Amino acid sequence: MSQTLTRSPLADEPAGPGRPPRGAARERQVSDFTTLTQRVQAAGLMRRAYGYYWSKLIGLTAAGLALAVGFVALGDTWWQMGTAVVLALLMTQIAFVGHDAAHRQIFVSGKWNEWVSLIVVNLFAGMGLGWWQRKHNKHHAAPNKLDADPDIAPGVLAYTPQAAEARKTRLTRWLATKQGWFFFPLLLLEGVNLHVQGIKRVLGRGEVKRRWVELSFIAFRLVSYFALVFLVLSPGKAAAFIGVQLAVFGLYMGLSFAPNHIGMPIVPPTVKIDFLRRQVLMSRNISGGRWVDTFMGGLNFQVEHHLFPSMARPNLRKVAPMVRAYCEQLEVRYTETSIAQSYRAVATYLNRVGRGGLDVWACPLAVQYRV
Repeated sequence: MSQTLTRSPLADEPAGPGRPPRGAARERQVSDFTTLTQRVQAAGLMRRAYGYYWSKLIGLTAAGLALAVGFVALGDTWWQMGTAVVLALLMTQIAFVGHDAAHRQIFVSGKWNEWVSLIVVNLFAGMGLGWWQRKHNKHHAAPNKLDADPDIAPGVLAYTPQAAEARKTRLTRWLATKQGWFFFPLLLLEGVNLHVQGIKRVLGRGEVKRRWVELSFIAFRLVSYFALVFLVLSPGKAAAFIGVQLAVFGLYMGLSFAPNHIGMPIVPPTVKIDFLRRQVLMSRNISGGRWVDTFMGGLNFQVEHHLFPSMARPNLRKVAPMVRAYCEQLEVRYTETSIAQSYRAVATYLNRVGRGGLDVWACPLAVQYRV
C-alpha cells in the first residue's frame, strides 16, 4: 500500500513547551545521516571489493563465451529456446554489474568505472548507458517524488490516482483498475523497451557523453548477435530465440527492480525531506539469503543502496543490520518484506491506484514535532 506525504518533516515549528527550538529539528536531521556515515566508514564498509568484482567480470565474460560456443555446437534445434533463457539470465546478471559500475562501486577511478559500465551495458548487453544513467540518477535524487522521479511518471501504468483518472477513454480507465494483474505480463516487453529507449537516446539530438562509443558498441553487439543467431538457426527458430531471450530478460529485470519502490510512499512535488528519510522511507528491502542477493543483484538491499550508492555490493548485507538499528533508534520506518510479499504489494498497490484509492500518510516526523 502506498501513501502520500502531506507535510514536510523539515518544516520548522515555533519554539514552545514540548517543542524543539526553531531550526533544531532541521539541524538534527541533517546530522542524522552524517552520524550514520561516520559509523559506516569506521566499520570499513566503504572499502572496494576488487576480488568480488574481478571474479564477476571474468566469470560472466567466460560464461558468455562458453554459452556462445555451446549455442553453435547445439545447432539448429528447438532446444535452443533453453539457451535463450540461459542467455537472458546471464544478460541480467551482466546488467547488474553495469549498474554497479555506473554507481562507481567497483573502482576508485571514475574513468575505470565509466569504461567498465560502457563495455558491460553497451557492448555486452546491447543497451544504452546514457539514457539509463540519466534516468536512474534522477530517480536516486528524488525516489517516488512526483514530477521528479521518472520511474513514476505517467505512461503505460498509472502510479497515482490522478494519473489513472487522466486516462482519456472508458477502456483505458477500466484497464487501469486491473493494471496490477497486467503488470507482470507487461514485463515480458520490458527487454525490447530497454533496448529501444537506449538507441533512441544515443541517436537523438540531446547531449550524450561518448555518443560514438555507445553507438559503436551497441551496433557491434546487436549486429553480431543477430548475425550469429540467424547463421545458426533457421529464420523461424531464430525469431523465436530472440523473442524468448528478450521476454525473459525483461521479466527478470522487472522482477528485480519493481519491488524496490512501487507501493512505498509517494512524495508530493512541494514536500521537502532530509536525505536519510527520503531514501529510507521510500524504499523496500527484500529479505532472504544469499540466493536473493544473487537473484536481485544486490538490489534487495534497496535502503542501503540508496543511502550509500557507491558502496560495493558485498558490503550491503553487512551494513544492513547497522542501518536497521539506526533507523529504529531514530524511529524511522524501515521496510523489509519477503520477495513474494513484495510482488503482492506491487500488484495490490497498482490496482488500488487504478481504482482511485490511495491512503494519505501523515508524516510521523511532522506529527512528532506538532505534539
